[in-house]
Amino acid sequence: MLIGSIAAGILGSLVGLGGGVVIIPILTIFFGVNIHFAIGASIISVIATSSGAAATYVKDKMTNLRIGMFLELATTTGAVLGAAVAVYLNSTILEIVFGSVLLVSLIPLVRKIGEELPPKQELKGISKTLSLTGEYTERNGTTIQYNATNAKTGLSGMFAAGLISGLLGIGSGTFKVISMDVAMKLPMRVSTTTSNFMIGVTAAASAGIYYLRGDIDPIIAAPVALGILLGSMIGTRLLMRTKNTMIRKIFAIALALSAIEMILRAAGIS
Repeated sequence: MLIGSIAAGILGSLVGLGGGVVIIPILTIFFGVNIHFAIGASIISVIATSSGAAATYVKDKMTNLRIGMFLELATTTGAVLGAAVAVYLNSTILEIVFGSVLLVSLIPLVRKIGEELPPKQELKGISKTLSLTGEYTERNGTTIQYNATNAKTGLSGMFAAGLISGLLGIGSGTFKVISMDVAMKLPMRVSTTTSNFMIGVTAAASAGIYYLRGDIDPIIAAPVALGILLGSMIGTRLLMRTKNTMIRKIFAIALALSAIEMILRAAGIS
């Protein structure tokens, strides 16, 4: 479980998923953990990933704090609502929803799979009012400037991300990254690093509800959180050496495999 969590932490910090998208299938399929306890452990692991990776990304100025905090207004609201609703759904429904969400998320991602950097967008509307812009420096010294667009669409996507986070305990990095990458036209590297910053806040908003409900088992959550934290520290070093196109491809493969696993399990196929 510890080894699997380290791998999940590396992947989570690299593509902004938080590790939950990997650790839930690992716990449910390979260890036979009930989906509700797997979600509880995943919530803790998401906070661990965010803590391990976000600090490094903020220090390196890869994370856009202004955009992240603006979008958190919607994700935290959705997370609390999702956590409150999750108790009324059975394991099969959660697994079907989880798999379906991941498959749908693949569609817009695949359409721009080969794009290294999006065209710089014009600042207007809410994006202009709040100055949702930024820049970062590549390893070769090149400075990349970018502007966020479609802020309202991004905010709606973040509410859905928060809802899914509270409902499924996956940190909702999938929807966060896609909302920033596809809707708001941010560079993939900025989308994943900002997602890593945001997922911990989103998960913390719903973690208390899972804890009070008894869905967080320390025997499961402890090795998962430790492994995720170690993996995320490795993943942060890999991110700066990886191209945006490669990050997007890894992201797509991880989503596809996890979606297939969970849907087959919901159908009763081991």
